[in-house]
Amino acid sequence: MLLGHYNYWIVIVLMMIGFYIVIAHGNLIKKIVGLSIFQTSVFIFYISMAKIDGGTAPILAEGIEQYSNPLPHVLILTAIVVGIATTALGLALAVRIKEAYGSIEEEEIQNKDNLDC
Repeated sequence: MLLGHYNYWIVIVLMMIGFYIVIAHGNLIKKIVGLSIFQTSVFIFYISMAKIDGGTAPILAEGIEQYSNPLPHVLILTAIVVGIATTALGLALAVRIKEAYGSIEEEEIQNKDNLDC
């Protein structure tokens, strides 16, 4: 029973790893990597849910009774593109923060902000 749903166990493990990285680390690059891991787990989850045993592409043909819905796969392709763009934006912001504050550690940035006030 437990091994029959290994896709979902992988999703849970990846999601918790990504969440832990985001919460536990103060380094902005590590946080971006954690968000990417978390996002990947969501992609795997949607793809796993969309898989139908015995389902084929939705092309009408004789003898085929069960079709797979292509919508989840299309949505994941779009989400991958958006994920790459947001990761690139996050990394660009990390570069600008490094230039402005001289660090990408969250505590150091907050301390410098508090000193400026």
